[in-house]
Amino acid sequence: MGMNQLEPTCFWILPRLLEFRYIKKYVVMNKTVNLSILFLFNLFFSFSQDVISLDTVHLKMNTSSYIFEDFKGHKTIYFKGGTIGLKDISFLNGTIEYDIYLTKDRGFPGVYFRINGDDSEQFYIRPHQSGNPDANQATPVTNGLANWQFYFGSKYSFPHNYNFDSWTHVKIIVKGRQAQVFLDYSETPHLSWQLFHEPKAGGISFSGGLFRGFHIANIKINQQTPIIQNFNPGTRKPIENVIGEWTVSSKFEEKELENPQTISSLISRLKWNKKIYVEEGVASNIARAIKIDGDVPGNTVFARLTITSDKDQIKLFDFGYSDRAIVFLNNKPIYKGTNRFRSRDYRYLGTIGLFDAVYLDLKKGKNDLFIAVSEDFGGWLVTGRFANPEGLKIK
Repeated sequence: MGMNQLEPTCFWILPRLLEFRYIKKYVVMNKTVNLSILFLFNLFFSFSQDVISLDTVHLKMNTSSYIFEDFKGHKTIYFKGGTIGLKDISFLNGTIEYDIYLTKDRGFPGVYFRINGDDSEQFYIRPHQSGNPDANQATPVTNGLANWQFYFGSKYSFPHNYNFDSWTHVKIIVKGRQAQVFLDYSETPHLSWQLFHEPKAGGISFSGGLFRGFHIANIKINQQTPIIQNFNPGTRKPIENVIGEWTVSSKFEEKELENPQTISSLISRLKWNKKIYVEEGVASNIARAIKIDGDVPGNTVFARLTITSDKDQIKLFDFGYSDRAIVFLNNKPIYKGTNRFRSRDYRYLGTIGLFDAVYLDLKKGKNDLFIAVSEDFGGWLVTGRFANPEGLKIK
């Protein structure tokens, strides 16, 4: 039964209950409990909650394979890869709850919420990282790209020892720009974080595993605006002198960078009508301005700075990117590198930071710095700074 069916019943019952002239009070363990008030609260709460039936009438299947089955005492859906979406749900504020049967297999099972086109909020579990600081992840999806290589660390993840071959209960509370996650009926949140997109009602879907799937059961959606308590989001140290604004080109195919002799003509034919801005004082997210998927091919853009120097001088420029970069100064290549997932060792995440540096041979007057940034997955990002910007104007 949906909310539209329950609401008339709920609002008929509540006035009848309030007509009682006498409210019985009981003392239990020296505490006065008003049973009528508790009854009213529980009744209203139950009417505001949708228990999602696990069938194709209520679920939209976008996954490689799935099966509905009774498993370990619950009616479940088992699915691999892809997502399953909840039909006819528009979620803004409230509570999302579900049970997942975790195994040690590598995967990223979780939930997307407030889905609007190619943007959404996301929380997922990394069971293969049980006990590690990155055992899970809160991240936005921006223009279809999840940005976990930007939003990493204790502000967006927490260590947790999962119970394998057992059910794990997940509860996510959402209100405005705030969200919290509780695992296994914890009374205090394991993670509180600020959401990334402007609050807007949208869809909900669940993600499964990779080569082996996961069982999910007992999906409940409560759209009553919750009370947020113990909201203590993590912090992140900003980068001093970080570049606050970049101009970015239209996208193009990475292979066009192979011939340095054609770079000037490539730069000339691209459009330069987009800007990106530093976020959290750390880096700029190219996906805010450019959609990597879509009708136009390409996985690469230029991020451009115009540097005006008061004299001929050499300056150290610290920078970072994801996933690959070629740096050009006044159209001449001076650096090429890779920072993608597992590019430097098997556990290397490719997260953003000032992990590279180059000396810029600046001429007096205007200098053009271009960083060609190519993306595979996980975050299309660029950052940089002059530790000593004296004598420079940066635009």
